[in-house]
Amino acid sequence: MKISTKGRYGLRAMVDIAVHSNGDHVPLSSVAERQNISVNYLEQVFASLRKAGLIKSVKGAQGGYIMAQKPSAIQVGAVLRVLEGDLSVVDKTDTQNIGEKSIQYCLKTQVWDKMDSCINDIVDSITLEDLASYYKRINGAESIMYYI
Repeated sequence: MKISTKGRYGLRAMVDIAVHSNGDHVPLSSVAERQNISVNYLEQVFASLRKAGLIKSVKGAQGGYIMAQKPSAIQVGAVLRVLEGDLSVVDKTDTQNIGEKSIQYCLKTQVWDKMDSCINDIVDSITLEDLASYYKRINGAESIMYYI
């Protein structure tokens, strides 16, 4: 399995919005500029994310995009599945209609299915909030709490 440009750019853009939105709409042009991605390409990616209900768009001068849910409720796996489809290491058609005593079945149950499970467990355990927090931390952008 290889994550396509659509999946990589889409995830980057979603994390960018999680980092920069602060509850407000983020213009797609700002995301495109920060991430060095074409606005036209991001529009195509965001159309899929909008249809899936992961983001909302608002038209107009103060418009842009905002998360449909809190970043803590959106898993990396959800974003990737919208943009990539099934996150499987082997095409499902290659493992259909195989005999239970075949080498193919052995590989499917002992290798491919276990790899798929691990991949899905990982991407479903990471939220956009996790990534946004990590990004802020490594860039020294976490809010500093002052006590008096």
